This record gives sequence, C-alpha cells and structure tokens, in this order.
Amino acid sequence: MNVLIFATNIKTEKNKDKIATFLNANKSILQWTIDQEDIDCVLRIISEKLNAGQIIELLNFHDFDCKELQ
Repeated sequence: MNVLIFATNIKTEKNKDKIATFLNANKSILQWTIDQEDIDCVLRIISEKLNAGQIIELLNFHDFDCKELQ
C-alpha cells in the first residue's frame, strides 16, 4: 500500500468538490484527504496501484498544481 503526499493549489471547497468527483470515481484510490488549512494544501492519497506520477498527471489534467512531497 502506498501513501502518496502532495502539495497542491486546492484551496477552496469548490476545488475540493471538483477533485472529489474524480478521486472518488477512481477505484485504485482507497482513501484520500486534503488539508486546506496547511500552506501547501496537502493532499494524501492511499493506493495500492497508483504512483506519484499518475496522481500528478491526473490533477494536472483537471487544471490543478500538484507536486510530490517527500
């Protein structure tokens, strides 16, 4: 199981609702959370199949900035 952590620009509830639509629909994502109070708007994703590059590509496709945090 992979825990993937990203800095994003998902700052508003509207943005959170938008990502919820496609993250919840992705069967490879077991769980996700976003900390909009953090300066980096940290997105955490738990997945057994997806890697960081795939998540970044997915969010970029939907016009969000996303950078993996170590």
